[in-house]
Amino acid sequence: MDSHGTGHAGPVKDEKTHDRLSSSPSGSVTAFEHHDHVHDTSSFRHQSIGSPVTDGLAKDPLAASRKLANPLDGLSSDRLAALGQAYALEAGLTDDEDIRAFRLGAMIAGDDNRFETISELIDREKEVLERETTHKWSNPGMLYWVIIICSLCAAVQGMDETVVNGAQSFYKVQFGIGSKSQRDTWLLGLCNSAPYLCCAILGCWLTDPMNKVFGRRGTIFISCLISAAACFWQAFTNTWWHMFIARFVLGLGIGPKSATTPIFAAECSPPRLRGALVMQWQVWTAFGIMVGFAADLAFYFVPDHGIPLGLNWRLMMGSAMIPAVIVCCLAYLCPESPRWYLTKHRHREAFDALCQLRWEKVQAARDLFYMHTLLEAEKEMMSVGKSNRLKKIFTIRRNRNAMVASEIVMFLQQFCGINAIAYYSSEIFLEAGFTEVSALAASLGFGVINWLFALPAFYTIDTFGRRNLLLTTFPLMAVCMLFTGFSFWIPATSPAHIGCIALGIYLFAAVYSPGEGPVPFTYSAEAYPLYIRPIGMSLATATTWLFNFLLAVTWPSLLNAFTPQGAFAWYGGWCVVGFFLILFLVPETKEKTLEELDSVFDVPLTRQIRYGAKQFVFFWESYILRRDVAKPTLPHIYDADGRESSEGEGWEKEKGAKSQ
Repeated sequence: MDSHGTGHAGPVKDEKTHDRLSSSPSGSVTAFEHHDHVHDTSSFRHQSIGSPVTDGLAKDPLAASRKLANPLDGLSSDRLAALGQAYALEAGLTDDEDIRAFRLGAMIAGDDNRFETISELIDREKEVLERETTHKWSNPGMLYWVIIICSLCAAVQGMDETVVNGAQSFYKVQFGIGSKSQRDTWLLGLCNSAPYLCCAILGCWLTDPMNKVFGRRGTIFISCLISAAACFWQAFTNTWWHMFIARFVLGLGIGPKSATTPIFAAECSPPRLRGALVMQWQVWTAFGIMVGFAADLAFYFVPDHGIPLGLNWRLMMGSAMIPAVIVCCLAYLCPESPRWYLTKHRHREAFDALCQLRWEKVQAARDLFYMHTLLEAEKEMMSVGKSNRLKKIFTIRRNRNAMVASEIVMFLQQFCGINAIAYYSSEIFLEAGFTEVSALAASLGFGVINWLFALPAFYTIDTFGRRNLLLTTFPLMAVCMLFTGFSFWIPATSPAHIGCIALGIYLFAAVYSPGEGPVPFTYSAEAYPLYIRPIGMSLATATTWLFNFLLAVTWPSLLNAFTPQGAFAWYGGWCVVGFFLILFLVPETKEKTLEELDSVFDVPLTRQIRYGAKQFVFFWESYILRRDVAKPTLPHIYDADGRESSEGEGWEKEKGAKSQ
């Protein structure tokens, strides 16, 4: 669960970064979209803008990444207005009203979104520009229609993952793989994990070519169509290997959909609202998971009506096609991503799409002009070459450290054990002595908690922080896992047996949902510099799906070999390991601009490890022993001589610190 993609979304920037990129709905480069930028760009290249971004790129791509934080910096208002007008004319937007919008929009884009001194703006335009800050949720209905469609895609994802939870209790018996033998437990795990195997080796890697050819809407439509067809197919299977094939095909829908949907939301959203809107993927995937459990319970009582091998589990498996069909019907009723239109040099259509997503033309012109400027710079960055960029992940310390941190949080998203519960909770509750109906109802309770406790992440991920969320929740997750496993030792005749097992699982879901649920994809999307982000995010996505597959395929055999006590203790142990991996190797990224993230990751791992050890000692002495001790120095803060600064932890002190 929550290998969905949340991620695959583009980086969810903090408010400070939003201020710097506030004129671009695509200021952050999202995964899987960069290779669109390979077309001839001579028609719309502004050399006065492009040159500062790309000079010396081959020698210092990180410097070019930093320049992309504001490529219009330093240009005068007159120059910006002239560039905006030139772009409008070259793009074929020759209407006087459009030209005026691009002149003013370019001026706003180049001045960090300050518009108060621009006398040509009318009162209505000033009002909507002001409300972007004071009433950020005030947007045209079409923007929210896009988000509704993206949320439905997330619900499709959640149902795809969990309807199998209740259905397997029936089809494993019908298919002759319901015993405790080693063969049957592995075959059951293989059937259940087939979509995630497909995602890891094929589905995720189809995202880029599908986006190139079909666009964001087209990719969503096709992937939901595949999901609907595969769910329908699953309902008509009659053997385990037939079920495996149908579910493997389902991965062709899950992979591209999970990557493209957050991208689509990010590219359509205004900057100050992008984080909250992209987070809808996490929330509504959890909602879909809950609906999947509800469908399992609803169809449990359906009689067979003479259908060979049973009917109720077929309806469970097929029910996930309903939201997928709804998305297919609605996908083309919203505008395409303006950014995708630009990669195809369809500037008029990009402007028309943005006009539907913004209140005033000056807003749409501002965002389109800045978006185009960034794309021109990104195209130059792509000229570094794929092989060189892949090499730079491992040879440049800043990139290598980002990869280590990203891979850790992605790996732990699966090996904390959450999907053992998401995919097998009904089997776990049956093992605990629940009746079939009670097991399905208890699984629904897990889904409800998983959804409700994902909601606080809207606030905590950018306030409490990514690293702090993980360091706080992983010890609690370990305790919950151990408590759940050890509860199986309570005599089955005791009412506490069932109660403690359910309590442990519910508490685990409540702790997981605001922490390791939303953090990994957000963290991975922002950790890499722009010029290698597509490769980094592809690696991160494949990692989480691969370990998702490994967990799903091994759980039945693990449960059989280790007993429930050992199986839960196994993943409880990984939660403990995960705490120390995060403590020593995963730095904080909240409220950091691009320049600051370069310094955050560009430190020796030994220094980061020492900081983690000092932070652990500080926490123990300060909060446990109640001693008054100084906070350890952040590893990327130095004094003028390059030594660790005596300054303590804090955003205000970091801002003036000198990086190595």
